[in-house]
Amino acid sequence: MANVAVLNMAGAQVGTIELNDAIFGIEANEHVMHLAVVQYLANQRQGTQSTKTRAEVRGGGRKPYRQKGTGRARQGSIRSPQWVGGGVVFAPKPRDYSFKLNKKVKRLALQSALSAKVAEGKIIVLDELTLSEVKTKEMVKVLGNIKCDNALIVMDGSNENVMLSARNIPTVKTASVNTINVYDLLKYNNLVVTKEAVEKIQEVYA
Repeated sequence: MANVAVLNMAGAQVGTIELNDAIFGIEANEHVMHLAVVQYLANQRQGTQSTKTRAEVRGGGRKPYRQKGTGRARQGSIRSPQWVGGGVVFAPKPRDYSFKLNKKVKRLALQSALSAKVAEGKIIVLDELTLSEVKTKEMVKVLGNIKCDNALIVMDGSNENVMLSARNIPTVKTASVNTINVYDLLKYNNLVVTKEAVEKIQEVYA
């Protein structure tokens, strides 16, 4: 099992913690991580785009001019796709882009992403993370103490003061144990996680 230093909010080491190799010590599987990221991004798509086909555009019921004798190309409707104001060929319609992954695949992807952070030495464990008030300045100070400016912060529960204090920092995102995903783990350089959250992750995802 890997041993990782536990820091306090001042950046000083106050102990160590053993990480479960079944979650934090496996060989990262890039393929399943890719699948998890593609699924996450696909599920974020609204799929509400819509354009009218020639059958839906108003007007164009009458033939614009006679078939022969004008010297022009034959036309049947002024709402054909080649006309300005006409319908769109193969028009995009509202659709659902989301798809599902098997539970075991999703779990393997998450374990791979967590293991990759440990292997790269980009996981920081805090003994606790609490703020007495909502203050972005205090959150920036804590991140400065642990020498981390781009991070996904994972907590055991929802600490509203921490979440609101970190909300205005563009390179930081907060999450709870049950909302972490592979996309966020790979997007942010560092993973900052509380000691209680580590124990909860090992309990849930083992």
